[in-house]
Amino acid sequence: MDPKRGQFICVACAIVGFGIVMVYSASITSWPTEFERIYLSRQLEALAVGAVLAAICAYAPPRFWRGAAPVLLAVAIALLAAVLLPKIGTRVNGARRWLRGGGFQFQPSELAKIALVLFLSRQADLALKSRMQASSARLGWRQLAALVTPILVTSGLVLLEPDLGTAVFLALIGGVTLFVAGVPKRYFLIAAAATVPAAGLMALLRPYQVRRLTGFLATWLDWSQVPYQLDQSLVSLGSGGLFGVGLGKGWQKLSFLPEANTDFVFSVVGEELGLLGTMGLLLLYAALYWTGLRALRQIRKDRFAVTAGFVLLTQLALQALANMAVVTALIPPKGIPLPLVSYGGSALVTSLGCVGIICSLSRSGARASMTASHPPTIDSPVGIASTAL
Repeated sequence: MDPKRGQFICVACAIVGFGIVMVYSASITSWPTEFERIYLSRQLEALAVGAVLAAICAYAPPRFWRGAAPVLLAVAIALLAAVLLPKIGTRVNGARRWLRGGGFQFQPSELAKIALVLFLSRQADLALKSRMQASSARLGWRQLAALVTPILVTSGLVLLEPDLGTAVFLALIGGVTLFVAGVPKRYFLIAAAATVPAAGLMALLRPYQVRRLTGFLATWLDWSQVPYQLDQSLVSLGSGGLFGVGLGKGWQKLSFLPEANTDFVFSVVGEELGLLGTMGLLLLYAALYWTGLRALRQIRKDRFAVTAGFVLLTQLALQALANMAVVTALIPPKGIPLPLVSYGGSALVTSLGCVGIICSLSRSGARASMTASHPPTIDSPVGIASTAL
């Protein structure tokens, strides 16, 4: 195994191991029950499935992901549509985001995050190569439609669940993919001018989203109006101090802090392990990103592999930062799990699958097996990022 890829895998395993411990600790309630063991066993089952999936993805030849990208996106879109059907999708807290059956449940939007990146990386590579061959300074409308339509369809279906936060994240990560691939910047200015007002209008049309925004603003303007969950999250972080109260000894998770083992597990880390624990976890994510970049360096001459690998890696980092920002009241509340740490089978399995795909794309054989791809030019974002690495 390549040493750089091995370092990346070791850091990922360290984060997963840390997550297993924290899920067990955060699942303890104020009443003596077996719930914490149930959560732990389910998370370990998801870890086993995710580890197998990661191994399969890692050993798949890099060229496989280029060919599989359309199929994966088609499956993701089909599942996103199926989850909206009353007799297929499961409604939880007023939203249809889950597929359940046979004791298992799955959130299709997690798969869409990976499938969209792979497909857009492939399509952008084809579109830009076609433009170079035609010596054209512009992309044709068909090429633009092939790049924009997948983003609109996936984010639109997620928006119907409704899940505005994930829909915005899909649109954001889709835009990042096209930018890294080298799509001309003028198209992003046009898209931003059209989507920003529309996104703001959609947020204001739903009362609960307006309450989230006003509650977030109240955190910094009027402490008496702070939403309960944010209040308890900040109390948890503050009560931990520098060294924390001790692993497993936190009080806020005892029915005071909602979603303690899922979206707000970082608050439990802050209470039980203190500032040292939260900074240590942040450094682990920084190490994951850095080792991932180093592993991807050897395939910098292939546009598809660099774009897909870099964006998937960046996606993991962005999700981690977004979760921490929500927990610390830096951005409005949104149900974003902490990758590789939070309780949840769908998020853990897909995150491990993402790690496996990055390992596959970082294999040294990618350069030889993908010679058909056009090398990125130095003035494109891919070329600049590759040179920096």
